[in-house]
Amino acid sequence: MITAYRDNGQAVVISAAQPPTSLPSDVVWIDMLRPDKAEDLLVEGFLGIDVPTRDDLKDIEPSSRLYTAKDAVFMTASLVCKAEGGHPELADIAFVLTKGLLITIRYDEPKAFDLFTAAMHRIPGGCATGTVLVTRLFETIVDRTAEILEIAVARIDGLSLQVFGDRPVGKRRPPHYLEAKLMDVASHHRLVAKTRDSLASLSRVLTFLYTVPAVQENKETKELCRTISRDIQSLSEHASFISGNITFLLDASLGLINVEQNAIIKIFSIAAVVFLPPTLVASLYGMNFDFMPELKWAFGYPMAVIGMVISAIVPYYFFRWKGWL
Repeated sequence: MITAYRDNGQAVVISAAQPPTSLPSDVVWIDMLRPDKAEDLLVEGFLGIDVPTRDDLKDIEPSSRLYTAKDAVFMTASLVCKAEGGHPELADIAFVLTKGLLITIRYDEPKAFDLFTAAMHRIPGGCATGTVLVTRLFETIVDRTAEILEIAVARIDGLSLQVFGDRPVGKRRPPHYLEAKLMDVASHHRLVAKTRDSLASLSRVLTFLYTVPAVQENKETKELCRTISRDIQSLSEHASFISGNITFLLDASLGLINVEQNAIIKIFSIAAVVFLPPTLVASLYGMNFDFMPELKWAFGYPMAVIGMVISAIVPYYFFRWKGWL
């Protein structure tokens, strides 16, 4: 699907089945969402450039993601998609500046694009050129990235309360409770890791965009690029801090699992020690020797039982006195 945006924010859908003879003069942005071959050819015919394909967007070579050709600037950035779900992904988006227009080619739907199109008509001074529009779009993308980090922080705080929160005295966690929380930790780590990768990609793109002559000639876009770059740097440091918190939460969860497992082993060890003396007494009187004075004693059995009980109680209280229990 091809959507053309005028400088006032009005959207016009362009169909490859019934293509217009030319683009409206006030169009500053052409957004291509999951374009097919016919739509690629249509835009190439309008602008005289080669539109990057899906395979081109997947190229990880920096030289292939940021370059200039035929008076057109080609940039590819990785943006976080599906942040609210449990499986965030990185979407490679192409940004092309040519003839005063911005062309975006994407095969996913990052929320930042919807936020930008909804607020495009409210931008102070409007977006008279594609250069102004792309910097404003990157500003929205960075703001959305900051929001994703806020979502991650809120989720991690909630998970931390679940792991370390106060519990009623004597109440145990459900079986495999902490093991399930480890899966949540992994999910949050994936979101933050994807966000850090996206910030690294955005940093490279903004550094490249800052050197574009059309940006240098416009004081507003030049200053905005510098501001966005500083925001990206701050968000990268914040993402590193969040990643450290996730690592701590992971280590602490594993430590609590070990504590609970040690408590279980401790119970078995105590039971073995407590029942060892009674077992010794029972073993002595279970011997089949001919000469055992207690065998014919009327009070032999109750005394043996009492001896086993006492031999179990004494070690228990001894351990309590030593503070081992």
